[in-house]
Amino acid sequence: MRVPFFQVDAFTSQRFAGNPAAVMVLPSFPDDATMQAIAAENNLAETAFLVLQLGQYHLRWFTPTVEVPLCGHATLATAAVIMERLNLGLDEVVFQTASGPLPVTRSSDGYVMDFPSRPSDIVAPPHGIAKALGVAPMEVHVNQYNYLAVLDHAKTVRDLAPDFVAIAGLDRPGIIVTAPGDDGYDFVSRYFAPAKGIPEDPVTGAAHCMLAPFWAARLKKTTFHGYQASRRGGEIDCQLVGDRVNLVGHCVFYLEGQAEI
Repeated sequence: MRVPFFQVDAFTSQRFAGNPAAVMVLPSFPDDATMQAIAAENNLAETAFLVLQLGQYHLRWFTPTVEVPLCGHATLATAAVIMERLNLGLDEVVFQTASGPLPVTRSSDGYVMDFPSRPSDIVAPPHGIAKALGVAPMEVHVNQYNYLAVLDHAKTVRDLAPDFVAIAGLDRPGIIVTAPGDDGYDFVSRYFAPAKGIPEDPVTGAAHCMLAPFWAARLKKTTFHGYQASRRGGEIDCQLVGDRVNLVGHCVFYLEGQAEI
């Protein structure tokens, strides 16, 4: 069958920046092996699979190698597809996902996503993390999803050249690195997840669900302007609201067509 296919640059207002996501609009979810094969074929950090069922939008996300429980940029891209292509009258959509209902609202500042917060705890640096990053972190935090390594300067984050094989050997699927911001940003970050088939993710909404509560405690405020310093780069405005994080970003359409599956 042929299904609508979109490729959207998320967390950016300029094409060829931010994080590209594929969005597949399906009548129903095929088996997991088929979705994984499609995501591998698309070869982007994430492919979002969207199904409208009984008046509700159901959403799942796959990297080229695994399904993930939460993805920011592909959710942002899917919201843009719905509100700018499929249903122009909508200003809000709620996705039913493995992480619960995720509302996305269109605003004058872009799209606002309401995601669960992911607090973390400080731990002793795990064995091998300094070798994996190529620099010893000042401190390390962890939750069930990722490590978060705090570095001394934004330039250290920007210049980092990690060992992806060593990172893949850590006991968490990904590692966020962060430092106080420069150039007007509250903080800068990067995200590495080679164990999930993503050596470096260009801009990561889910990582900011961990970054927001961390920097809220450190900076004593709840609203942030962050920059993810990958090669493509991307900006995320985020706000900690209780146990939720609001993430704000723009999208640019790059490719529209049909896929045969």
